[in-house]
Amino acid sequence: MTRKAVALISGGLDSLLAARLIQQQGIQVEGINFYTGFCVEGHTHAIRSRDRKRAKRNNALWVAEQLGIKLHIIDIVEEYKDVVINPKHGYGANLNPCLDCKIFMVRKAHEWIRDNGFDFIITGEVIGQRPKSQRKRCMPVIASESGADDLLLRPLCAKNLPATLPEREGWIERELLRDFSGRSRKPQMALATEFGFDDYAQPAGGCCFLTDHTYSVKLQDLWDNRGNREYELDDIMLLKVGRHIRPSKHFKLIIAREEGENNFLSGYKNQFQSIKTVSHPGPLALIEGEPLDDSQVELACAITARFSKGRDADSVELRFSNGGQDSRSVHVKPLTADQIKQDWIIA
Repeated sequence: MTRKAVALISGGLDSLLAARLIQQQGIQVEGINFYTGFCVEGHTHAIRSRDRKRAKRNNALWVAEQLGIKLHIIDIVEEYKDVVINPKHGYGANLNPCLDCKIFMVRKAHEWIRDNGFDFIITGEVIGQRPKSQRKRCMPVIASESGADDLLLRPLCAKNLPATLPEREGWIERELLRDFSGRSRKPQMALATEFGFDDYAQPAGGCCFLTDHTYSVKLQDLWDNRGNREYELDDIMLLKVGRHIRPSKHFKLIIAREEGENNFLSGYKNQFQSIKTVSHPGPLALIEGEPLDDSQVELACAITARFSKGRDADSVELRFSNGGQDSRSVHVKPLTADQIKQDWIIA
């Protein structure tokens, strides 16, 4: 009887190697990738010109292709909100609920193997690699609170942990697993070379925007000024893009920094009040918050004009649009850098 395992595939090197180690033992492996909305892959690096040379690929799909396995992509945006808003185990250095996140995803994977007739779960976790969720004392917490218990196998560090059911039952040969630990990537890179993998995602602070300080500052600002910790998918997508400036508790400007961001934000013009420079090349700005009165419109336009080619002009013409329904021309003198208060700048 061929045993079947599902591997949590993030798109990184660890999940690639963990799945390959188990494949080599004759186990049928399929992948599962959970979409939270906070994923780094496939978003800003496809928009920003500074990332233009990076491969525009979904690394989870790419890993599945390298392994020759089926990948199940599951949308958990709504279910995941409670993990972000109310993490039982708290946040990491930023707004990253890493331990609760791992418990949640392993729990979902455990539900999936029960529903689909699979035998156990694989993750690419390595003891000591991440300070919040991959400490040795956290490993049994994840297994227990997820409900997966000893159906959760971590091939890259298995020899540092008690044997799981697949090992005890002889489905897996424990001696062929690894004992990696710590933050060094050298053992993984050596194993990748051994397997013939020479093209893989480089580690860059995780695959989730919640680990990013700047992003977390913007999310906290959103929560603080709304008076609650709710969010929608559009909210978290827009936090990934543009320069965010809040001149008032009642509204915030999201100002494009380059053409790619202009194009991206233009898809939201019918949902928000917006500003676009007319007399000079410049950015599109979305206005998030309450409808603006005339004085606020002038202030928002003067801020936007500061980031246009007309920043040194005596007057800049902009077009203020009320959610795509009607628009009007506004002429303002751009604010100077000194007039844009530091406490207005979120990120």
